[in-house]
Amino acid sequence: MNIQTIASLSQKSLSAIESVQSIFLLGLRLWLAKVFFMSGLTKIQSWETTMMLFEYEYAVPILPAALAAWLATAAELIVPVFLVFGLLTRLNIVALFILNVVAAISYPDISAAGEKDHMIWGLMMAVIFFYGAGKLSADHFVKNKWLTVS
Repeated sequence: MNIQTIASLSQKSLSAIESVQSIFLLGLRLWLAKVFFMSGLTKIQSWETTMMLFEYEYAVPILPAALAAWLATAAELIVPVFLVFGLLTRLNIVALFILNVVAAISYPDISAAGEKDHMIWGLMMAVIFFYGAGKLSADHFVKNKWLTVS
């Protein structure tokens, strides 16, 4: 087997991987969107309970409890919509990453499984941040249709 055959096989392998990369990134976006959107829905189901948890249970640094509750709930209901469409993805991933970190450090009785979930979500966010939303996204459409220099 010569170097050209190896290079050709390598190129074909990379092309195969790249063909499923956007599907993988879409899967990550949808997974994260579901996790955080469902959390937001839980918060609005019983706003009184949510406010009580933010006031007495969660130790959110710096922010007053009521503001933290409103910001967290708004982020969990709005950011996932942007993720589903892949719009302003990296900016929204940064917002979700901050929310994820604050949530992980603010809950004093978080279980080992809960910590693991937050770490996995953080890694999923890192992949999307570094690789972008992929070709199956509004970001890709905007980049190719409106930002391409002729």
